[in-house]
Amino acid sequence: MTSKNVQKTLVVFKPDAVQRGIVGEILSRFERVGLKIVATKMIAPSRDHYHKHYEEIGKMITRRGEHAFSMTLDFMMQGPVIAMVFEGVEAVALVRKIIGPTEPKSADMGTIRGDFSHMSFGYADEESIGVPNLIHASGDPDEAEQEIAHWFADTEIYEYQALHEKYTR
Repeated sequence: MTSKNVQKTLVVFKPDAVQRGIVGEILSRFERVGLKIVATKMIAPSRDHYHKHYEEIGKMITRRGEHAFSMTLDFMMQGPVIAMVFEGVEAVALVRKIIGPTEPKSADMGTIRGDFSHMSFGYADEESIGVPNLIHASGDPDEAEQEIAHWFADTEIYEYQALHEKYTR
């Protein structure tokens, strides 16, 4: 796909999604709307990797503070994650719509976070724990480009024509 509206976006299935065994159920939601998997791997990143992801790219300390940042890194270090790159028409916004807002308590039923998680920021802060919200997804196309480059080498991202692309042109 070569349209400027066709984007790639990063999705990370967080340790809680992997440990609960619901990756496949969540993944099917992305595939059902026509997003194409162009890269995937299971990985147990280092704290430095997460620091670059959440602060150097995502500016989490600026947005939520040092305490929330530290709790998030502790949470992410609890187990392996599955990182994927999806491609599709306006993929960044579509994925964000499918997963719902970052705070699970605020997520509508029908979104991934609304259906599979329930914690509030207030409770997580009170308990000094990271928010188990199942998924990380790029916030905008520029962030997606930076995150994909951080998680995947160019040789790990595949170009191919999906079946629906062959028959819808």
